[in-house]
Amino acid sequence: MQAYLEAFKDSFLGSVNWTWKSILFEVPWHTNYFWGLILISLMVWGLEVLFPWRKNQGAFRKDFWLDGFYMFFNFFIFSICISGFYKLLSLFFEDLGMASTSFSIIDLDSLPAWSQLVIFFILLDFVQWFTHTLLHKYEFLWQFHKVHHSVKEMGFAAHLRYHWMENILYKPLKTLAVMVLGGFEPEQAYIVHFAAIAIGHFNHSNIKITWGPFKYLLNNPVMHLYHHAYHLPKGKYGVNFGISLSLWDYIFKTDYIPEDSGEVELGFPGDKDFPSDFVQQNTYGILKSKKGQ
Repeated sequence: MQAYLEAFKDSFLGSVNWTWKSILFEVPWHTNYFWGLILISLMVWGLEVLFPWRKNQGAFRKDFWLDGFYMFFNFFIFSICISGFYKLLSLFFEDLGMASTSFSIIDLDSLPAWSQLVIFFILLDFVQWFTHTLLHKYEFLWQFHKVHHSVKEMGFAAHLRYHWMENILYKPLKTLAVMVLGGFEPEQAYIVHFAAIAIGHFNHSNIKITWGPFKYLLNNPVMHLYHHAYHLPKGKYGVNFGISLSLWDYIFKTDYIPEDSGEVELGFPGDKDFPSDFVQQNTYGILKSKKGQ
């Protein structure tokens, strides 16, 4: 038990220390996700201001500051809070005789660096696409995912507006994907992580981009806007589940883009009674209030 407590403390304090060093520019630039997130956010927000798709939407759209807080809470504060628990989980599996390579299918170490990154990116994105479909398909999970879909005006920061329970679901599945790849991330994995942040910001932004013929490969703001549409095609529990890649939606026939005006009502049935503040949104699904019923 003492070893577990020490591991928990070391992991938690290590995460706090690394984040603080990131703020002070005391970590390598390619691992500085704090300032990287800020830089990407400012760049995409600047493009929203200069080239707005929906002209009647202000630069400081509805819930702009709430979503900004969500960005830092989910990306840093909550990640620090649960870092110790994931370390405990790792030790528990090690005690059961399960190593990080136990589920290894692909030996990335034997492949060129560029192919390591491509495989890592594709597998990770598929796992996230699959997880995303589960959040819509099952009512229990949808209660948490409603937080993300409570956005009524789309903008870059909506990318990281989600219930903390989604971290609990996503992270173990992403860890499993890494275990399939031999239990480690490629040395240049930061390229994939920064690309995912940028693509996610663009997909939620007030910018009209479809990537031309690459729309069948890369997700885009037009496609993702319809993922957030209030009115879904009859019989569908969701459409356009792609995270970075749109490829999976076209393969599994979950794509849906009827037009590209950008004038789409966002949300979900009953969202007028959905909590509007951070605390109530993040207890929703667990301590669901009468207002949220």
